[in-house]
Amino acid sequence: MKECYFCRNGIKKIHWRNPELLARFTSVQGKIKPPKKTGVCSKHQRQLARAIKKARIMALLPFVK
Repeated sequence: MKECYFCRNGIKKIHWRNPELLARFTSVQGKIKPPKKTGVCSKHQRQLARAIKKARIMALLPFVK
């Protein structure tokens, strides 16, 4: 199993103001990638999903590409 990107780099909180980081975890269609493909642990997957959804509302990420 892959090691979590956020655990490995010591990132405690995933912030919605970082669209470059969040875009790495979205597919070409704009969907949130599953943890099996990204290797993110469940704790950070929940934080990531919340951050992506908030960034979409704040118009930093598109809902659909």
